[in-house]
Amino acid sequence: MEPDQTSPASTLAVESAQTQTGSALPGVTPEILKAYQTLEDTVRQRRPNDDLASLRRAFEFACECHADQRRDNGEPYVTHPIAAAQILADMQMDLVTVETALLHDTLEDTKATLEEIKRLFGEDVARCVNGVTKLSKLKLLNKEVREAESVRKMLLAMIEDIRVILVKLADRLHNLRTLDVLPRERQERIAAETVELYAPIAHRLGMGKLRAELEDLGFRYYDPEAYAEVVEAIESKRRINDQFLHEIRDTIERKLSHEGIPARVQARVKRPWSVYLKLRKQKIGIEHVYDLLGIRIITDSVKNCYAALGVIHNEWPPIPGRIKDFIAIPRPNLYQSLHTSVLGAGGVAFEVQIRTEEMHRLAEEGIAAHWKYKEGKKGPAEDDQRIAWLRQLVEWQREMRDSTDFMANLKVDLYPEEVYCFTPKGRVVVLPREATPIDFAYSIHTDVGHQCTGAKVNGRMVPLKHALRNGDIVEILTSTGSRPSRDWLTFVKTARARNKIRGVINADEREKAIELGQKLIEREARRLGVALSRVTRAQMESVAGDYGCSKIEDLYAALGWGKYSARQVLTKLAPEVFPEEPPPAAAQPAEKEDAQQGRAAKDAVVLVKGVDDLLTYRAKCCNPIRGEPIVGYITRGKGVAVHSKRCPNVVNLLYEAERRIEVEWARAAGESFHVRLVVHTDNRTGMLNQLTQILFDENINIRSVEAHADERSLDTAVVEMTIDVRDKKQMEKVVGAMRRVSGVRDIERVY
Repeated sequence: MEPDQTSPASTLAVESAQTQTGSALPGVTPEILKAYQTLEDTVRQRRPNDDLASLRRAFEFACECHADQRRDNGEPYVTHPIAAAQILADMQMDLVTVETALLHDTLEDTKATLEEIKRLFGEDVARCVNGVTKLSKLKLLNKEVREAESVRKMLLAMIEDIRVILVKLADRLHNLRTLDVLPRERQERIAAETVELYAPIAHRLGMGKLRAELEDLGFRYYDPEAYAEVVEAIESKRRINDQFLHEIRDTIERKLSHEGIPARVQARVKRPWSVYLKLRKQKIGIEHVYDLLGIRIITDSVKNCYAALGVIHNEWPPIPGRIKDFIAIPRPNLYQSLHTSVLGAGGVAFEVQIRTEEMHRLAEEGIAAHWKYKEGKKGPAEDDQRIAWLRQLVEWQREMRDSTDFMANLKVDLYPEEVYCFTPKGRVVVLPREATPIDFAYSIHTDVGHQCTGAKVNGRMVPLKHALRNGDIVEILTSTGSRPSRDWLTFVKTARARNKIRGVINADEREKAIELGQKLIEREARRLGVALSRVTRAQMESVAGDYGCSKIEDLYAALGWGKYSARQVLTKLAPEVFPEEPPPAAAQPAEKEDAQQGRAAKDAVVLVKGVDDLLTYRAKCCNPIRGEPIVGYITRGKGVAVHSKRCPNVVNLLYEAERRIEVEWARAAGESFHVRLVVHTDNRTGMLNQLTQILFDENINIRSVEAHADERSLDTAVVEMTIDVRDKKQMEKVVGAMRRVSGVRDIERVY
């Protein structure tokens, strides 16, 4: 039914709503009533036996709560929850899910309470609304922590009731559809969060259709210039590609019919986001994307899937290494299909996917198609593979006190799993791309990972950082008493392995820090004549609390890391021992040094938030530039090392949460920052001149530049350069200008 068509029942519903709510809901416009009606029609059509009285109450309650609120585009705010509810109604979700969507912002943005929602709409709706609600009203340390804890809360609620995440995905999808009116900075933040978090969650739940729209809409705002380039490249060949696909589809339909295989055949061009990822990863031109054009064959049985594959390979030669059987070994999100890439007329490659109708439905809708709420199910079954990763993550999160660690591990674990390996006994182990024997070992058992000393792949010894491939048979060699190495953190790919390794290393280093902290405070106490024997445990716990430490051991660890000085702690433990500070004229050498550090801090490029006497330095591994998000880590004896949040050492979680400290850029100064860029281009005359001309126009100093042909392909060149920039904004301007040069395939910053 079209949105602008209304049934007699709908018309009566509008008239009834206008009569009943005309005075009670003065802010409800005819457009809002029409949108609600379309929603009610959809639910009634797909769930004819449900009583919709509670749906109307949810609509009226949302209207009352959001009566005085407007969206950034000027529309009444209630249009957003109605639109999110419509997305879920189109997915044939139950009333609890649709009502939750109507009410999902009431706790966060209005005066409505959880008890009120529970009383009016029941336990299930209240639980789901609470699960979707962010923790914005809590006074947590900062916005980053608040957002991380909101995601943690949502995922925990999702395990109890899967409908929580479905509402959140619908909410995010409608926000993306109406993102045009927001400032550029907010567009980038929401888009980045979508492609890094919510689209991968949709993928892990098998919701291919929803994931595709989230990715492409997010891409549009995440990197507008790259999006425009990819779309232009696709559209420039639209007419030729459509004609090619039309001919291929006709041929396939004719061949399948001749073989007596019932099927419907669909044609498609690869989505912009998928094309972008492939171009960026493989550093190729769009003409080398073998699955840019695609055909999907949907038949009635598994037997006919394989029969159709035979027909395809009989007609067109397959490309070696491009045949994948996800029917025999489904993906972790239960996706099933046969994939093959073949060469058509004129050497044009295209991909063919073959699946049954049931496989297609699950590939499009995923977990939303699987759950039958009418049978009383709220959450996934214990053995459902689609959220097995989430159950495991919830177990790990008990070990992750730090919110940043939680988010980093979550994003790592959301990446699609593609490598299928085997134990010597034939057990299948599914791992992320480029996973290593260490990841394999920890996926078998924690102790196997801890005691790993070597690995054999297909009977041959390999390094522990060896990247595993599909079909590898992996044997792990262990030795009792062996311990994980910190170096492993630089190459493992799974959150499980990273967490377990860090757990052992952090425990060892924490013990060392505690021991050192105790020695430091005892040594300083002896020097100053403070009798620690007279200090009670209660006094120590009180001082520890003053420093934000829950236990005395935490305070000792902080002392060991150099976060605080032993003198500071003793000043609080025995203030009577310390005389009043002498006047500035009589400053002691140590105090002069402190004053010099204070002046140095004022001249520093980076400052520690809330502290003006800590020395800072930019880490050489990433050399962060002004404007980039940064994070500080306490280093023993050297001050605070400042890293970019994208630094590999930060991403790989090589540092303990206890050593993290908030830092910020000082006021703008004239200092420049050197950045190393690697530009992948077509190998043609004049390319280097065009790139350096951009730098000349921006008055940017070039420290070094080197250009050479790519070893993998003679028609590709690589230009490596180190340049000086003022800040992140100038770097992005230069990179954007370089991307617009014809023949530039990709630009990456090297840390």
